[in-house]
Amino acid sequence: MRLKIAVVLFSLSFASGIVDAAAIYPIDRASILAGSRFDLKIEFDGVVTEADVRVTINGVESSRALSQPMRFVSSEDGSPHSSLKFNQVTLQRPGDYEIVATDGRQVLKAGWTVYGTGKAKARNVILFIGDGMTIANRTAARILSKGIVQGKYLGKLSFDDFPNMALIGTSGVDSIVTDSANSMSAYTTGHKSSVNALGVYVSRAKDNLAHPKVETITELVKRKTGKAVGIVTDAEVQDATPAGMVAHTRRRADKPEITEMLFFSGADVIMGGGSAYFLPQKIPGSKRKDDNDFVGLFRNEGFAIATAAEEMKQAAASPSTRKLLGLFHPENMDGALDRHFLKKGTVDKYPNQPDLVEMTAAAIDVLSRNKEGFVLMVEAGLIDKFSHPLDWERSVYDTIMLSNAVQVAKDFAARRSDTLILVTPDHTHGMSIVGTIDDAKPGEEMRDKVGVYADAGYPNYPAPNKDGYPEDPNPSRRLAVFYADYPDYYETFRPHLDGPNVPAVKGAGDKYVANPVYEKLAGATLRPGNLPRSADTGVHTVDDGVLQAMGPGSGMVKGFMDNTEVFRVMADALGLGAATRLQAAKKKAQ
Repeated sequence: MRLKIAVVLFSLSFASGIVDAAAIYPIDRASILAGSRFDLKIEFDGVVTEADVRVTINGVESSRALSQPMRFVSSEDGSPHSSLKFNQVTLQRPGDYEIVATDGRQVLKAGWTVYGTGKAKARNVILFIGDGMTIANRTAARILSKGIVQGKYLGKLSFDDFPNMALIGTSGVDSIVTDSANSMSAYTTGHKSSVNALGVYVSRAKDNLAHPKVETITELVKRKTGKAVGIVTDAEVQDATPAGMVAHTRRRADKPEITEMLFFSGADVIMGGGSAYFLPQKIPGSKRKDDNDFVGLFRNEGFAIATAAEEMKQAAASPSTRKLLGLFHPENMDGALDRHFLKKGTVDKYPNQPDLVEMTAAAIDVLSRNKEGFVLMVEAGLIDKFSHPLDWERSVYDTIMLSNAVQVAKDFAARRSDTLILVTPDHTHGMSIVGTIDDAKPGEEMRDKVGVYADAGYPNYPAPNKDGYPEDPNPSRRLAVFYADYPDYYETFRPHLDGPNVPAVKGAGDKYVANPVYEKLAGATLRPGNLPRSADTGVHTVDDGVLQAMGPGSGMVKGFMDNTEVFRVMADALGLGAATRLQAAKKKAQ
């Protein structure tokens, strides 16, 4: 039977009440991969005396249990609170651990479970993140890209038939509602975190970079194997999801610092937007505050550099390319609907952006040259970027693009039997399909044209092109898709053909109001928001995500899973909790 140990804090004089300032990190009920590295931090309430401090792990004095002395801080960051820290801790033996810390007055306890793995089952792991992807995204993408007749779909998305499926809980340490930073950190570290945090437990440290760190899968793979690592996104490469592969910071907005972390991570392929953080401050458009030229630094490390689709394809096709940096936009890239059809957004300024399908193919080409295998993360980041401003058509076209990218990975995996593929959102949005909108229906208001139940019938989108995209997102009878959470905005009941939706703009003070640019559009209806007036877009939801998997190790994906367990699936498939050949050789030599 596994121990179930609750966090306990009490004074030795049995005073009642829990003091929020005291804490142990990693937190109670943390699950930790055997042999992974993490910082152990203990925060006391008030200033304590080092001589009174005692920490044990399963009854063994901490310095002996961890083979390192503790670092005691009497007044952390000048505050009236003491703490102690053990850096880069590892626990090699699987089992249950109880951590007890006392200063002679208060006692803190936490219980951890350390788990191991067997030998590697998979040579390669490819993790696809449909950022913010809901069930409605998938359903709408299937309708538009495959078609539906008499209730039966004419095809499936590429990941619909993956044999293993689970619901994923996404909540973090501090809130039931997650953001992409701490949800992605759960996937890449196996540890919970807090909103805006990457690769750390959020403590009371004032410095964003001084919070207790937990090792990412990139660091583990680079330290324990000879595998290559790839990071691909159509958002900025410093954005929360790709940054979750490498970063350790309290604030996801630390993008100049995250760029440095990407450089030092050892990742072999990095592609997406965000070039503004790679350029020295003297270059127009740079968002750095220093003279570091990270494009030059990557080039000096042997990376091929690509800034356009053809450059990327040429570099990836060269047998000599083992490292590739692709930067195709100073910020987030443009989505599939704008890039392929509407030519809105910033497509006129950056016409040569590759899409996620092309980047995925190029990344696999480069990474598969590593004889030890690879780990690749691919994010369809704009699914989320478009759901925030209630722009469902753009969000769904990017879901179709994700399906096409997953097909590239499936085709690669079909030629072998050693690749685990996972597809999942990091969180969800409040998006649902309720029927259709038929312009031919009578009625003075657009809401009269919404058909539900038998009145809905089917939409009349044109047949999709060879890539699964209907070339007209605005047929006369289209899907009725609405969001559950929103600021004040004008509902137009039509796609935004003139550019991505901007539902709300700054009004008086810090309050947002419905964007007046849509007020005069035919049928536009003012919807008073159901979010605080400080919100300018929709927000994430607490709804479960859906994880699907195929390949060696995918059998662990079933039922309901916490998001930290996705890390465990990957770690188990890669054998990251088993002793490596190098570790075994060292042990034998001793």
